[in-house]
Amino acid sequence: MKRSFDLFVSAVFVTLLLPVLIVVALLIKFTSPGKVIYRGVRAGKDTVNFEIYKFRTMVENAENLGGYSTSINDARLTKMGRFLRAYKIDELPQFYNVIKGNMSLVGPRPQVLYYTNKYEGEMKLILSVRPGITDFSSLYFSDMDKTLGHGSVDEKYEAEIEPVKNLLRLKYVNEQSFFLDMRILIETAFSLIGIKNVTGLNVKP
Repeated sequence: MKRSFDLFVSAVFVTLLLPVLIVVALLIKFTSPGKVIYRGVRAGKDTVNFEIYKFRTMVENAENLGGYSTSINDARLTKMGRFLRAYKIDELPQFYNVIKGNMSLVGPRPQVLYYTNKYEGEMKLILSVRPGITDFSSLYFSDMDKTLGHGSVDEKYEAEIEPVKNLLRLKYVNEQSFFLDMRILIETAFSLIGIKNVTGLNVKP
């Protein structure tokens, strides 16, 4: 049922949002040099790697110019990219990942191999389910750039943020259900307009 729901919702969203996707793609293309879609390698279900799709929000080859994390004043961000990230518009192409079967609407947020290669013990369970567009960690860290702050943030992310995210990813794995997915989706939709805790969902580790 989860897979059928993922396919149906993603197909509907892609169809309805097609004009928006085209406009965003054109704005990215004409406001900064580089590809429209960013494709980054992430660890998927059963440790099968895949390419995650996002609208490009940084300068071309940004990963070679800095770390994995993004500060609020990161010089790699484009002007359009800052806007897209503020409203999570850069995540919209991930509906194609869902259709392809790489991701689900709800599931542990996918991570770069640098971090997943460090998983030990029960943390490896995170990779036993499809990663998702949204989950507990997306709600808990709804404004990651501001949470990380300014300057060099990779050390802060690895020491303070990633451990909490992993606990939240593992929490989803242990509590997953179709009803939980619905609550997370509702909370995610309302969080985009600044309204939180609509369903009373506990998003803490």
